[in-house]
Formats: sequence, structure tokens, C-alpha cells
Amino acid sequence: MYIPKFNQETRLDVMHALIESQPLATLVTMSSTGLFASHLPMVLERSEGPYGTLRGHLSRVNNQWRDLSPAVEALAIFAGAQHYITPTWYPEKAEDGKVVPTWNYAVVHAYGPLKIIEDQQWLLSHLNALTTQHEARFPEPWQVSNAPADYIASQIKGIVGIEIPLSRIEGKWKVSQNKSEHTRAAVEQGLEDLHTPEALAMRNLVRGNRP
Repeated sequence: MYIPKFNQETRLDVMHALIESQPLATLVTMSSTGLFASHLPMVLERSEGPYGTLRGHLSRVNNQWRDLSPAVEALAIFAGAQHYITPTWYPEKAEDGKVVPTWNYAVVHAYGPLKIIEDQQWLLSHLNALTTQHEARFPEPWQVSNAPADYIASQIKGIVGIEIPLSRIEGKWKVSQNKSEHTRAAVEQGLEDLHTPEALAMRNLVRGNRP
């Protein structure tokens, strides 16, 4: 990924936090016919390996797990906040007109060798971890054990597990860091005025990356 120095995020805890807050990954692998991508939620184990380990599962009928090149690392992409930035917010528009639109975003690219796991106990443990993580916000969290055991067993037969011990991880926070303090403040205000959830999330990132 192309990352200008001022957009580079190197703090592992910050990148991990984005993965955990936006766990739907775009999983990209090399197949016999070219690149192949699937979209799936993944669980991050922060303490496993130098950069963490990702776990997820694919439908058994999804050919991605059967047709992949083990010599080429898998790539899991996690997208965070993103927003269009209009040049009408820039003070420079009134000063000299030398402004153009841009798009702000935060993203993490995580790389590593992809392992296929078909062990039933591993899959059950993974599903428990996945549902526990995402059900925690509900007043009455659903648990895998709430469903009949034979039904869960039949569902597990239809999936395969994947595990990616991360060999490297890249973070890109394109949040107006290359703009002047005056311009960043104007971008913050523009996003604040829109007052949508997406705009406010980007406002927070712009504000958090100001000196």
C-alpha cells in the first residue's frame, strides 16, 4: 500500500483497535486464475505472534480456501472511518482558489500465511469467540449453546476455519495531516456542521491527528 510518511500509522495498538472496531475484513488471496476476495468477520488475537493472529471462517462451498497459492501471503483489509472532503471548507478557496476535493480514510492492511483448519473443536471454539464478541452489546446476548447441539454440528460441517498469523501490518490514516492547522480546523468544523455519524467519526480522526 502506498503510504506517504505523514499518513503512516505505526502504533500497533491503534491498528489493532481499528480491526476490532471494524472486524469485517476483505480477504484477498492469489488463486490459479488471479486474485480472489471474500468478505468475512474476523477475530483478532492480539497476543499471538508479534503482530497478532486473525481467525475467521469461510463457507465450504467458497472455492477460495481450496484454490490459493501458499507461496503468496494473504491480505486482510479493514476499513475504518471515511469521508469526502469538499474544498469549499478550505480557507484557501477564498484566498487563491488553489484547492481540490479529496477523500479522507483510515485503513489497515494485515498480511500473513493463510492456514486452513477443519478441526470441529477449533471451529466451535472460534464460533463461540466470534459470537461472544459481537453479542456483548445486546442486553440478552445470544450464545452458540442456545441452539440445538446437532444443529450447530450440522452448520459447522458447512464451514472451514482460516487462521492468519500476521507477518506484517500497515496502517494508513489519511486525515488531513498535510494541511495547515488553520485548514484542519476548518475541515473539522465542516464535518461538525454535517453532523452525520460518518462525518463526526472523521472529525474525531482529524482532531486526534492534529499536532
